[in-house]
Amino acid sequence: MNSTKQKIHVITMGCAKNIVDSEKLMAQLQLNDIEVTPTIEDADIAVINTCGFIDAAKEESIDMIIANVHRKAKGKLKKVYAMGCLTERYMVDLQKEIPEVDKFFGSSNNLKGILNELGADYKYELLGERMLTTPKHFAYIKISEGCDNPCSFCAIPIMRGKHVGRSIEDIVAEAKLLETKGVKELVVIAQDTTCFGLDMYGKRMLPELLQRVADVAGIEWVRLMYAYPAKFPKEVLDVIAQHPHICKYLDMPVQHVSDDVLKSMRRGIPQRALRELIDEVRSKVPGITLRTTMIVGYPTETAKELDELLKFIEEVKFDRLGVFTYSVEEGTSAYPLGDPVSAKEKEHRKSLVMELQREISAQKNEALIGTRQKVLIDRAEGGEFVGRMERDAPEIDNEVYVSAEENLSVGSFYDVAIESASEYDLYARVVEGNNIPHHLNKLEFIS
Repeated sequence: MNSTKQKIHVITMGCAKNIVDSEKLMAQLQLNDIEVTPTIEDADIAVINTCGFIDAAKEESIDMIIANVHRKAKGKLKKVYAMGCLTERYMVDLQKEIPEVDKFFGSSNNLKGILNELGADYKYELLGERMLTTPKHFAYIKISEGCDNPCSFCAIPIMRGKHVGRSIEDIVAEAKLLETKGVKELVVIAQDTTCFGLDMYGKRMLPELLQRVADVAGIEWVRLMYAYPAKFPKEVLDVIAQHPHICKYLDMPVQHVSDDVLKSMRRGIPQRALRELIDEVRSKVPGITLRTTMIVGYPTETAKELDELLKFIEEVKFDRLGVFTYSVEEGTSAYPLGDPVSAKEKEHRKSLVMELQREISAQKNEALIGTRQKVLIDRAEGGEFVGRMERDAPEIDNEVYVSAEENLSVGSFYDVAIESASEYDLYARVVEGNNIPHHLNKLEFIS
């Protein structure tokens, strides 16, 4: 049975970093003349790129593996393979528990291994080549692998290894290649983007990298994600403020604000320094959108620390905020602390954070009513068009529902007037001329 004549379907679980890994795998397969099909129904082989970040993600990945093993048992698939973070960490256990999987592979570092299994050769000349699974006008660009940060709750270094960056030249070449495919927005990702350059150049080079990527002709928006707050390279703020193609947007996971919890989490920064950094971010980049994530239910978090967290969120008023419940992970330095907070209590704490953020988000969205905004249209939906402002990252942030008398082009930019708002969505119409002020001044009072 020649695997090159079979159709392969790749299923991606978890984060945007996994999306990039899957896109690179699919490009290599395609350019080895192996057909990659977008639907499982047409496939002979399923490859599941798993996530092992937290318990919920692990369960979803295992459920997906089992579902495809069942398809195989019914004769709807010939082979099932699994790769990624979950298999990197639990390969021996998975081999024992789900022997019906034809072969398990580790993380993206083993791309050559899975390609060989699928009858393909790894082609070095395809550096940066990807088969995009996102809408063609935006793409994620991964600048490094692994992580050197010692966060007590995180198993990513166990699964992905130490930080290994790419060269600026390779990343810029990939950005240029993506632009030729029609990409207009690049979302810069890594486990920690702020330490980029330390291993290869001996210093933090994120400001230079952002400048070079944003200078690529045809790229309209460059968006920075996963910026670690400890030892944040503040020169980045000058680049964000000055370059017209870098979004005035920063994703900076804070995780918590109690000094006792931060110390146990090994985050490397106290609350005082966090506040100073946030103030400096907003001072140097007026109107910037600040996104963060928090963790509730950490073993040392009591009602006192939760109240401190809620007060901080109410005072700082992040523009975008996500929250995770703590997941105990074997092998991490927090593992010996156990998991004393019940699942029910964790969910309660999460709901308190999200209810507070809902109010903040509604307030900030209402302040946009009557302003003019530049919107990138992502899709058409039910007679309307759905897009995003510079303030919003794809797939995780707010959306703008746009009405227009004529069809709008997906992947194009339009000026719109914001007419109404809810907690997480805005409603707008396309406008002509400059009769509506194109600014965020109305947001200043709640920044």
